[in-house]
Amino acid sequence: MAKIRIPPVLRPSVGGEREVSADGANVGEVLKSLVEQHPDTQSQLFGADGDLNRFVNVYLNDEDVRVLQGLETTVSGSDELVILPAMAGG
Repeated sequence: MAKIRIPPVLRPSVGGEREVSADGANVGEVLKSLVEQHPDTQSQLFGADGDLNRFVNVYLNDEDVRVLQGLETTVSGSDELVILPAMAGG
């Protein structure tokens, strides 16, 4: 099981937890497992097309998955995913 660090904005959708665990062989499967456990995260993480929302960044062991293989990036049980919503401002 991979660990997923949950940002404050998503914590209400996962019962207030800072970290959860989810199964999957790749980033997409782990995030889908998270959505199965906590359905309120679906619209916060994924767009209608099934891809990550463009304002959501996911890091696997400090590497942005978009520069790896995206949702197809392989995950092992000792890996940590960090979900970070993109920040905007001026």
